[in-house]
Amino acid sequence: QVQLVESGGGLVQAGGSLRVSCAASGLTFSNYGMAWFRQAPGKEREFVAAISRSGSNIGYADSLKGRLTISRDNFKNTVYLQMNNLKLADTAVYYCAAGLFYSGSYSAKYDYWGQGTQVTVSS
Repeated sequence: QVQLVESGGGLVQAGGSLRVSCAASGLTFSNYGMAWFRQAPGKEREFVAAISRSGSNIGYADSLKGRLTISRDNFKNTVYLQMNNLKLADTAVYYCAAGLFYSGSYSAKYDYWGQGTQVTVSS
């Protein structure tokens, strides 16, 4: 049974930093491209960042470039999202996703999704 479990969300002040993690189990992690998406209240889910199996290919949403770093540790079966200079607009539930190919922002290409972790940015 594949499980993706996000953690590390919480309340942070604007301008602060946060790292969220996603621990995978039930799959051969190094065979999967990974991604982060987010969904803010009343809005559609949107792409945040993606990383290929080896970490050699990385992509970010254009509006978020420069503030985020996605990384992965294939020994720990974990993908990370480091977020810096957080803004109120970053408040959302952050989801990780796994797919057999590096699929960038194409959410339909991801086979497995986590339950999400809430990130709330306060002023």
